[in-house]
Amino acid sequence: MPQLDQLSACPSCAEPLEEGDRFCGACGADLEAAARDLAAGAQDATQGRTPTLPDGLPTVPPPGQGHPAAPPPPPAPPADQGHASAPPPPPAPPAPPVQPGAAAGTGPQRPGADGWEHPPAAGPQPPSPASGPLPASAEQDFALPPAAGEPVTPPPPAGAGPVPPTAEAGFPSAGAGPVPPADGAGVSPVRDAGAPTPPAQGPAPTGPDPRTVSDDPAGPTGHVTGTGEADGFAGGPEPLGPTCVACGTGTIDDDGYCEHCGHKQPRDRDHMESALATVAAASDRGLRHHRNEDFYALAETATGEGAPVTIAVVCDGVSSATRPDEASAAAAEAASASLRTALPQGRHAQQAMHDALVVAAEAVNELAADTPVDPAKNAPACTVVGALSCAGILTVGWIGDSRAYWVPDDRTAGATRLTEDDSWAAQMVAAGLMSEAEAYADPRAHAITGWLGADAYELDPHTASFQPERAGVVVVCTDGLWNYAESADEMAAALPPDAGTHPLHTARHLVGYALDGGGHDNVTVAVLPVPAPSPAPQEGTRPA
Repeated sequence: MPQLDQLSACPSCAEPLEEGDRFCGACGADLEAAARDLAAGAQDATQGRTPTLPDGLPTVPPPGQGHPAAPPPPPAPPADQGHASAPPPPPAPPAPPVQPGAAAGTGPQRPGADGWEHPPAAGPQPPSPASGPLPASAEQDFALPPAAGEPVTPPPPAGAGPVPPTAEAGFPSAGAGPVPPADGAGVSPVRDAGAPTPPAQGPAPTGPDPRTVSDDPAGPTGHVTGTGEADGFAGGPEPLGPTCVACGTGTIDDDGYCEHCGHKQPRDRDHMESALATVAAASDRGLRHHRNEDFYALAETATGEGAPVTIAVVCDGVSSATRPDEASAAAAEAASASLRTALPQGRHAQQAMHDALVVAAEAVNELAADTPVDPAKNAPACTVVGALSCAGILTVGWIGDSRAYWVPDDRTAGATRLTEDDSWAAQMVAAGLMSEAEAYADPRAHAITGWLGADAYELDPHTASFQPERAGVVVVCTDGLWNYAESADEMAAALPPDAGTHPLHTARHLVGYALDGGGHDNVTVAVLPVPAPSPAPQEGTRPA
């Protein structure tokens, strides 16, 4: 097929594009279709054709012409119909039109019934029947003339006040005062400042930005949607549905696209973050992917003896597989649930971690059974890494290339990577065939050799336990983060100094660190602070 011109930026969201991109990494727009539309628009301009607006949008008439859909206004009612009317004013220089309600201090003029402002039609206008505010019908564009033989409705008497707008307009009536905010408006996320909002009388509530999240801790699974209930107009009609975060006016179709501007809407999983008392996590879609295929689960429980346990599980969906986002969510939740059940029953931490990885693999395999067989596609798959802290012992388990790092609060002590990747590069280094620098510079470096999924070669869970000698934090993350801080020293340098006391702030900081580095992949990180071990009792003394 012919080669289309390469776009430098996405026409929908202005995201910079790279050579060869067929879809926008930020909004998912079809770049080939956009290029064809631009080429067709340029051809229309050269041929003198006027491009048409989308359905439902009124056109603005050229200067000197009336609106094609607006017939001339009806004549003024005759004086013998028993309605009071003011005599025509004497000729005077034209004055600026008076906004309805301006004299009464009710605010700016309401838009027309279709929600758009239109320039007045050219030509002489009949004199105003009264000096008071115009009736509601005079504010409406596209007024239809009365039917033949039907009496003309006269304007209200002078001083009678404005007629309330009809319910179809969807706005509060003039003079009604500010719209009271809905419950919870003080804590609801707000829309981006650049998104337009529909005009309304008084301060209008704005919808939530799906990318904005609350600082309040979330539940143990960490599935924070980042959305709140949108504030509506008090007493107005029922909303038609969520509006676009880009244009602020279009409704969203079933596929998540704006029906007005075509912008792809953020999903609930595009940005997640949550915190418990002893662990926190954050996840972001990144700057290049059209969805977030990572997931995490956080939990706190206790052993049978009452010792507190903190759990963090992070999973990374394999993009080349089907349903990778569902695979990561199923694995994270299954592993966390298994640990929460086994540890209170007295199961050893390392054995409980091994069993949790097996349960996570079974959960992903169940997705494959529900997926139609397609030889051209891989079964659902993901990687997993988990960490738990209990009684001064740190236990980790993993399958794939998601990692865990130990970073002490005293950075002079040195950080350590606690996991070994199931990847092509790691195998080359372990076999002594290549140095680590050479292996990770190879294009095959990130090809994984172990994963959760029905088509995995074999299931080989890895587990290990450590006893830290000092206070520090465990960083559990996907390759979307460690690609920008690969070594343990680089990861330690990326952590803020107060990581041990502010885990949620640290998780947010590390996500931002990856996005600033390029954000080419989904990025997910959990931060688990580990307190300093209790000092051993001195000889001849008893513990307190």
